[in-house]
Amino acid sequence: MSNSRFDTLPAAFQHTAARYPDAVALRTPGDAQTVTWGDYAGRVRAVAAGLAGLGVHRGDTVALMMSNRVEFYPLEVGAQHVGATSFSVYNTLSPDQLAYVLDNAGTRVVICEPQYAKVIASSGVRLDHIVCVDDAPEGTLSVADLLAAAPDDFDFDAAWRAVRPDDVATLIYTSGTTGAPKGVETTHAALLFQVYGIADVLGIEFGDSITSFMPTAHIADRLTALYVQEVLGTQVTSVRDPKQIAAALVDLRPTVWGAVPRVWEKLKAAIEFKVAAEPDETRRQGMRWALSVAATRSRHQLAGEPVPDELTAEWARADELVLSKLRAALGLDRVRWALSGAAPIPPQTLGFFAGLGIPIAEIWGMSELACICSVSHPRDAELGSVGKMLPGMESRVADDGELLVRGPLVMKGYRDRPEQTSEAVDGEGWLHTGDIIAIDADGYLTVVDRKKEMIINAAGKNMSPTNIENAIKAATPLIGAMAVIGDGKPYNTALIVLDAESVEPYARTHGLPDASPAALAVDPGVIAAIRAGVAQGNTALSRVEQLKRFRILPTFWEAGGDEVTLTLKLKRRVIATKYATDIDELYAENPNEAILLPR
Repeated sequence: MSNSRFDTLPAAFQHTAARYPDAVALRTPGDAQTVTWGDYAGRVRAVAAGLAGLGVHRGDTVALMMSNRVEFYPLEVGAQHVGATSFSVYNTLSPDQLAYVLDNAGTRVVICEPQYAKVIASSGVRLDHIVCVDDAPEGTLSVADLLAAAPDDFDFDAAWRAVRPDDVATLIYTSGTTGAPKGVETTHAALLFQVYGIADVLGIEFGDSITSFMPTAHIADRLTALYVQEVLGTQVTSVRDPKQIAAALVDLRPTVWGAVPRVWEKLKAAIEFKVAAEPDETRRQGMRWALSVAATRSRHQLAGEPVPDELTAEWARADELVLSKLRAALGLDRVRWALSGAAPIPPQTLGFFAGLGIPIAEIWGMSELACICSVSHPRDAELGSVGKMLPGMESRVADDGELLVRGPLVMKGYRDRPEQTSEAVDGEGWLHTGDIIAIDADGYLTVVDRKKEMIINAAGKNMSPTNIENAIKAATPLIGAMAVIGDGKPYNTALIVLDAESVEPYARTHGLPDASPAALAVDPGVIAAIRAGVAQGNTALSRVEQLKRFRILPTFWEAGGDEVTLTLKLKRRVIATKYATDIDELYAENPNEAILLPR
C-alpha cells in the first residue's frame, strides 16, 4: 500500500490512477470489457466536465440507478470530482419509494439504465436531467450528450481540489425495517478513515482483485468495490447478475472477497451438494473424509482450543488431496482473506470455511458508521467474534447491553431528519447503535442481536432470535429464511421459508416434478429434512431457546419484498402482522397438520 494518505476521494483517486496507468482497473468476466487506470481517469475527467456543463456543482446531489457494470465507475467518480454527493438507489424500489428517496436526497441529476427512465420520470420529483447509458429514450440525455455539455473553460483540477473533507460524499439509505428509509450522510473524511483503517488491519494492496455483485446502493459494495478501489487501487470485476457470482469467482479467482452470510451459506450448500452428488464411490468417500477432518479441526478453532499436532498433519494431507481442489473449484484458491458482514453469520458456517482453508473475518458495522467499525485479520480473529474496534474509534457498552460508538466514522446525520439524527447520536457524539454487543477482556466484540429484536418470553427470559435462527439454518441448506416467534410466549416457534436456489437441485436429485414452494412445503421428504435440521439445530441451543413447533410456508421471501429488506434483514413487525393467523396456529392447543414438531 502507498504511504501517501489523502482526505478526499478525488485526491486519492488522482494519485491511484497515476501510479500504474496501464494496469487494468475494471473488467467483466472473461475480460469481455477491460478499462485501464489511465482510461478510467480520462473518462472521469470527461464526465466531471459534462456534469459541470449540466449545472452540477459542489454540494449538489447526483443519483445512479443501474446494475453492476464498468460504466458505473467513471460516472460515479466523475460526479465526486465536481464535488457532488453521489449515491445509488436500489433498482427494485417501487415508484413511491423511489420518489421518496430522490426527493429526500434533493437530487438534481439521475444517471440510469434506460429501463428505469420511465419510472424515474413518473416519480413526480423535479429533476434537472435524466441521463441514460446504452441508449436515451425520449426526454432523456445520452452519455454522449452529457459529455458534449462540457464547457470549454472547465477547470477540472480546480473543481476536484475544491472538495473538502467534511463535504458529504454519499448517501446510504437504510433498509427501512421500521418505516421510511433514512439517508445516512457520510463525508469524504469518514470514508478515507474507513478505507485506511481496514487496509491497516487487513493489508490491502494495489492490484488486489475483488468482485462487485451486491447492489451498488449497499454500503458493503460501495466500500469494498468502489471506495477501496479509488483509494488503494484494487481491480474490480463487475458481475451484472448476482446469480452468476459462482462462475465469476472461478473466472477471477479473487485475492480478497466479501459477501453477506446468505451467500456464504449458499457456497457451503453448493459444496455439500457437490460431494453428495459425486458418482464415483471412492472419490465421494475421499471428499467426505477430507470434510470430516476439516470439521474436526474447525471445532477446535471454534472452541478456541489448540489444534492437536496429529490433526494438523491429517488436515495437511486432506488439503493436498481434496480441500485445495475444492477451493480451486470455488475460485477461492487465491484468497488471502475473506469478509462476512451485514448480518450475523452462523459460527458453523465460519467453521466450515475455516476447515476448508478459507479464512473469513467476520466484521461488524452499519451504514451510520461508513460500513465497517470492527474487524480483525483472520490470523488474529476469534471465530464467532466480529473482531476489534478500528483504531481511533471509541466504544462503550450501556447498562442494557447496547453498544455506543464515537469517532471519525460516525455519520454527519440523516438527510433532513434532525430529530432522528439527535435520537441516534447524543450530545456527546456517541452513536447509539441499537445492537447488543459484548466486549471481552481482549477487546473482541461479539454481537448478541438487535436491541429491538430481543425476545423476552412469558417467563421473562431474554433470547436472541438471530442466534436461534442461525443455529437452525446452519443445519440444513433447504432453509432460505426463518422468523423465530416467542416474545411474550411460553415457548419458541418459527415460520420457515425454503431457499429458492437450493430447492431446485434438491427436487432434481429426488426426482420431484414440481419445485414450487407450495408443492415442496408439503413434500414428505422436504418435511423430514427440515425436521431433522430443526432437531439438529436445537441441540446447539439451550432448552429455553429450542423450537417446539414450526411451519413451512408455501412461499419464497424475496429481497425487497414484504418480509425481507433489500439487504436481507427480516421485517419482523411486518411478518408478525402478515402471518398473524399462522402464528396463532403455532400456539393452538390442538394444532393442525401444517404445524410441525422436531423429531
